[in-house]
Amino acid sequence: MRRPWPNRRQPDGGRGALGGRARDGERGPDDQPTPDSKATPVGKAAPDSRPEPDSASTPDGGPAPERGRRADRGRARGRVLAVLGLAAAGGLVLHRFVPNTPGRLGSLLETFLFWLGPFTALLLLCAAVRRSRTALVALLVPVVAWTAAFGPLLLPAAPPGAREFTVLQHNVADDNADPAGTAQALADGGADVIALQELVDPALAVYRRELAARYPYHAVRGTVGLWSRHPLGETLALDIKPPEITEPWRRALRAEVRTPYGEVAAYVVHLPSVRLGPTGLASARRDESAALLGRILEAEQSPRVVLAGDLNGTVDDRGLAPLTSRLDAPERGLALSYPAVLPVARIDQVLARGGTVARIRPLPGTGSDHLPVLARIVLDAASPAKG
Repeated sequence: MRRPWPNRRQPDGGRGALGGRARDGERGPDDQPTPDSKATPVGKAAPDSRPEPDSASTPDGGPAPERGRRADRGRARGRVLAVLGLAAAGGLVLHRFVPNTPGRLGSLLETFLFWLGPFTALLLLCAAVRRSRTALVALLVPVVAWTAAFGPLLLPAAPPGAREFTVLQHNVADDNADPAGTAQALADGGADVIALQELVDPALAVYRRELAARYPYHAVRGTVGLWSRHPLGETLALDIKPPEITEPWRRALRAEVRTPYGEVAAYVVHLPSVRLGPTGLASARRDESAALLGRILEAEQSPRVVLAGDLNGTVDDRGLAPLTSRLDAPERGLALSYPAVLPVARIDQVLARGGTVARIRPLPGTGSDHLPVLARIVLDAASPAKG
């Protein structure tokens, strides 16, 4: 009888002992458990040994859609900050090219030109939080532009020198409830001359009485006045009334101040008010009055001229160009003066010719809605007429 071949399948479906499948109840050499293997209980599925996908990435290893969308939004915000910064730089450098119509848009921008600096600082903070290198680099442009325009005003002023002449400018407000206290505060400022606007009865009599002891010389024309420690010469009322105004209106004077350093032509003025409304900045009357005053200054023969007044505009405002083109603005100091509660602009100005306005600074508030400003002027020994 022939013996079966060892690897021939047996009727029970198993294999022989030599490398074949073990019979029921037997274990072959290939079926020995390895140290790392564990038996799976009967009736339970084997755990999935495949690695779990990364929640922050797609199966092909790329960024998840949500992360990509966040990155796109971050880049978009950075571009917006960069565009806003470049727009601010354009306003600082090219504001003269912004048309004044409609709504005196150019003058409106120039009135608040200083505030493009704090606006840029806010953009820088947002760019730093967003970590946007594009925005940070772009914002360097308005930083440089603002520093060039307003940085010198923040520097220390030169020490007092010879021929120093100090001017205190204040719109006292026609509804001032404490004219006596206001006059006392102004006298304590120690200026050579005090220029006042909105002088009305009965407060005018109070200012005359309270200032007389320290300022024995004074002149009042209409609602503007000048008080001086030094003698006054000829005093004239000036006609700067816009044609549209028909009622009595006297808001400018010129007086000769005989200082120890020579004669100074002092102007005290109050230009018409401006209003901001739905149609823009209403400054036509102010601009007309400034043009009339500019013609008077053009004809002025005195080599030393000082102008103090509520001009209802900043020195950057093109509406005041008839004045700022003939007189020099302060070299140091911001002196924001209006409104007194939270000043946003200096509309109370001291300008000069034949001298340097070395510094201007605000004084503590009075009963007015304007802050007083004190300017220190170094008069030239001699200066030809300008304009």
